[in-house]
Amino acid sequence: MNVTPPLAQMTVGVVVKRAKAESPWIEFLWRPVAILAGEPDTPPWSVLSSDDETTLFYGGCAEIKLYRSETANYRNNLLGEASLWVVLRPTESEPPYQVFAVTADPAEGEAYTEAGSDLVETVPMPDLVRDFVAAFVAENVEYEAEYRFVKRKRDRANPEALARRGPIREDKNE
Repeated sequence: MNVTPPLAQMTVGVVVKRAKAESPWIEFLWRPVAILAGEPDTPPWSVLSSDDETTLFYGGCAEIKLYRSETANYRNNLLGEASLWVVLRPTESEPPYQVFAVTADPAEGEAYTEAGSDLVETVPMPDLVRDFVAAFVAENVEYEAEYRFVKRKRDRANPEALARRGPIREDKNE
């Protein structure tokens, strides 16, 4: 969602689970369940494992892009149980979804939910990805401190200056 080029990026693979639904309206439930560090040699939507109820697929790859302006969001993500937000976008054919994006920025992940049709889920961040994001945060902590958001206070309105205005006239002859 950011228009500036990223300072760092990492390719990851997405594992997607398809489970039989217990609903009369849909046949399957789809959701991303894991991230693979790097891009495997497996073609997208290859079956990784299958049983009567569920099937695991390698859904494809995506780039995790890191931007200096989002350093605070990445740091806050790493403080708790580090997660990645995976976005699956519906297609008009088989397979029913494509891997659209993977992000470590919670704000960006939440923004993807606004489209309404995308499937957005959090998955645990693998250690290799966590180390990559932590190194980026450590490298850019000075930038974060330098450009920290500071809310400005508005100047108070002068009621005397507002009272000196003349009445607003509407000339009906014009």
